[in-house]
Amino acid sequence: MLQTTSQPEPDTRVTPALVLNVQRSAGLRRWVWRHPVLAETDNRLALALAQKMDISELAARILAGRGISAEMVESYLRPRLRDALPNPSILRDMDATALRLAAAVQARATIGILGDYDVDGACGTALLSSTLTALGCHVVTHIPDRLAEGYGPNIPALQSLLDQGASLLVCVDCGTAAIDVLDHFEGQADRIVLDHHKPDGRRLPKGLVVNPNRLDCESGLGHLCATAVAFLTVVALQRTLRQQGWFETHHAPDPMALLDLTALATICDVMPLQGLNRALVAQGLKVMNRRERIGLAALANVAGVKANASAMSCGFALGPRINAGGRIARADHGLRLLLSQSEHEAQAIAEELDDINRKRQTVESHILDAAVEQAREQVEAGHAVIFLHGDDWHPGVVGIVAGRLKEQFNRPALVGALKDGVVKGSARSVTGLDIGAAIIQAHQSGLLLTGGGHAMAAGFSVKEENCAALHARLDEALDEARHLPPQDDLLLDGVVTIRGATPTLAQQIALLAPFGPGNEEPLLAIRDVRCVKADRIGQDGNTLRVILQDADGYSRIKGLVFRAGDKHFTDLLEDRSRPLLHVAGQLRLETWQERENLTFFIFDAARA
Repeated sequence: MLQTTSQPEPDTRVTPALVLNVQRSAGLRRWVWRHPVLAETDNRLALALAQKMDISELAARILAGRGISAEMVESYLRPRLRDALPNPSILRDMDATALRLAAAVQARATIGILGDYDVDGACGTALLSSTLTALGCHVVTHIPDRLAEGYGPNIPALQSLLDQGASLLVCVDCGTAAIDVLDHFEGQADRIVLDHHKPDGRRLPKGLVVNPNRLDCESGLGHLCATAVAFLTVVALQRTLRQQGWFETHHAPDPMALLDLTALATICDVMPLQGLNRALVAQGLKVMNRRERIGLAALANVAGVKANASAMSCGFALGPRINAGGRIARADHGLRLLLSQSEHEAQAIAEELDDINRKRQTVESHILDAAVEQAREQVEAGHAVIFLHGDDWHPGVVGIVAGRLKEQFNRPALVGALKDGVVKGSARSVTGLDIGAAIIQAHQSGLLLTGGGHAMAAGFSVKEENCAALHARLDEALDEARHLPPQDDLLLDGVVTIRGATPTLAQQIALLAPFGPGNEEPLLAIRDVRCVKADRIGQDGNTLRVILQDADGYSRIKGLVFRAGDKHFTDLLEDRSRPLLHVAGQLRLETWQERENLTFFIFDAARA
């Protein structure tokens, strides 16, 4: 037999095309195109889009790169819920859930709702509570205390809802994994779970579980947050009541008025803004901008959101303040705000949440300072995963710290707080590495006390003596992370000069909003500029305001860098020798004191 020598498989991976030949920026990143160079047919598509929409060729190329055809562009730029909304019945257990809730409405029953302590849980609980109240039910609610009760339903909390007269228990944004807790109440009350977290195996609590991520649900809606699941439940409930003739003699609440809550939760739970989610958020922001929900209007004023709400203001201004209560103060602050019918009460809660959020930032900063050094040591030691915990770390902010470490080191990160020999914490992951699956597998193996989550985020608890074994297991499960660069590639959509970075271009880019995962805000590179002025601004001096000037000295644009002290490229912008640079970021036209201002939000910089 002829002997052959095995040859290594050829490397078929395509090296991304560099933008402006930036192999390693001052921010330690490669600049590559988000989408490959458009083929000839796609170039024709871009030209057709530019002509049809009367937009620049650059804006049209961004649309074409995202797979938007001339036939799709209208629905993409103006998504309508009527086109995207599915029949709720495609969700497993939805029809039975609608019937059970309809029976509760017919009986004017008392319903107990337990929601998670984050934005999704607060919004979903508020959405369901306000709807059932408007339909004539008496609703009692409970948001578990993060420190005293932990995540998800517990027997004392559910018992307290029963003691208040509840004959039906509903869990929102939790409950899928709480099998023993919910089954404890079999025979005492019916149970409904409205959730989206991945189950730990095929076993589910007895009762009704509407969760697009349960293994036997074929709805294809696994990208929805729990509040969106609750919204579809309300749609199904009102359809059932209409079929039963209820609305012939009773007022029907408008489910579209609930879209502000659905949009806020979808954004803050970092759901992909495609398809149904894109329509929910686009329409929900319109509802939010009517400022009819007293609590959200008060919070927007306190947070300084003067212009129309956007995905950015929801994610960076409103969401963190609602979350702050559940992190380091009263867990039900956010829910009380969202349900408030009093402007005076809403203003007081909003101001308190704003104050709590500032305290949260201080607590987070102290932990982050220590965590960064420990994380650097673990990365340098060759760990694929960062895993840190401290006995004086506040459990309410460990998830935020994990997210910061993930961003800074481009590694999956777990951060926990140690108390009574148990580490409870949160995990955040990088794109392409499923931290939720790894945590669930560790739980199933008996290594964790509790654990579950999504691909990008998870929660866990582990005995202190098992921390080293957990770290080793996650290093093995997520071994690919060892080979990641110090920072992930910066994905760019176009290159312009300062002269080309116009208000008109910013307006055309804004047409693609709402932005988020799956529909990222376009990143542009402005080529051949000098930073002719740089000032530290803000209370902590951690924002850098710059003036960029083109090489011939004629055109200028204002730029901003947030959290400048954490950015490797800040020194380059502050270099008094004014080297020639390329800068990358987002071009936005913002309104301040009734004046429009063109600003470039800088993500990175490189020597030209």
